[in-house]
Amino acid sequence: MDVQNQLESLVEQIGEATLATTETVDRFAERVDALVNQVQQQGYQIFALSDAVQTLTEAQAESLKRLDRLTNILERLVAAIEQVNTPS
Repeated sequence: MDVQNQLESLVEQIGEATLATTETVDRFAERVDALVNQVQQQGYQIFALSDAVQTLTEAQAESLKRLDRLTNILERLVAAIEQVNTPS
């Protein structure tokens, strides 16, 4: 095999390796893009979940205030009923 044939063979092998590497890098880039999209979607979901938890916390705080007011009213009602039922 002469030098020219060896060089042609070497250039062909380098070309094939370059194409294979390029295809591998392209597939890797597609997978990275898919992962980035998944992470972004999860970020949106986490934000939505955080917002929902905040809303729930606010609603629970308001419910506790109302329950406290109701308890206070019921205690006053019981006290008034006991006062009416207590013989003087």
